[in-house]
This record gives sequence, C-alpha cells and structure tokens, in this order.
Amino acid sequence: MLTRPLGKLDYAHIVQVIDRWWGGPTSSLAHPLFFYELGALARVVEVDGVLVGFLFGFICPADAQTGYVHLVGIHPDFRRRGVGRVLYQAFEEECRSKGCTLLKAITNTGNDGSRAFHQATGWDASIVEDYAGPARPRVVFQKRLD
Repeated sequence: MLTRPLGKLDYAHIVQVIDRWWGGPTSSLAHPLFFYELGALARVVEVDGVLVGFLFGFICPADAQTGYVHLVGIHPDFRRRGVGRVLYQAFEEECRSKGCTLLKAITNTGNDGSRAFHQATGWDASIVEDYAGPARPRVVFQKRLD
C-alpha cells in the first residue's frame, strides 16, 4: 500500500468514480477547490499501481491549528483493509508537522459507517443541531493531537 500526494490525474479519476464508490451522487463534494486551492494535504492510496482511496483535507484558514477532513473515498473492493486508517494517519502526521493540535470532520447523522470508523480511531463525536442550517444536524468529530 503506497500513500502519496494527490495529483491532477488522480483528481480526474476520482471525479469519475466517486459516485460509484459512494453509491450515489456525491461528485459535487469533490469540488476542484479541494484539489487546486486546498489540496496540499490531499492524499491517495495505491495498491499495485491502482488508486483505491483518497482523502481531501486541509488546514482551516480560520484556525491554523485545526486540520479538517472534508471527503474520503475508498474503492468498495478495498474497504475494511486499512486504507482509511492509512489515509487518516498520513493526514494526521502532516497536520502535526504543521503545528495542528486538533482534527475535525463532519458527517450526516445517518452515516453509521463514518461514525463507527471515527470512533474506532479515537475521534470524539457529538451531534450539533442546525449545524448545516435549520433542522439539518450533523455529527461533528474532533480528535485532539497531543
């Protein structure tokens, strides 16, 4: 398993496969902003030269001590094989090296897989009512980097 920075060809591939990997329309979440303007910490995982996972994350412009995981995708055939953990570990190391003391991510309240993954990897979770607007709660994950 090889972890490396996201490149332009990777981004082009991701926008082609993300809806299949997520099981529905999700490509709008892979906005080019997260590659061109905020992509310095974006990572991919390859197995035998094939891209099997990606993480779009960045350091928050409003708080340089907080790293934010925006979007993660794992090829369905490679789930539960450690790809997500490898991506998150690489992102955490990058954030630590840049002085971050906190990581943050959000998900919909019905995303049980995301909730289980984050809690199993040491993230705290809380439901924040109206986080995404009136009557639109989100699960907010946080992980302190000590």
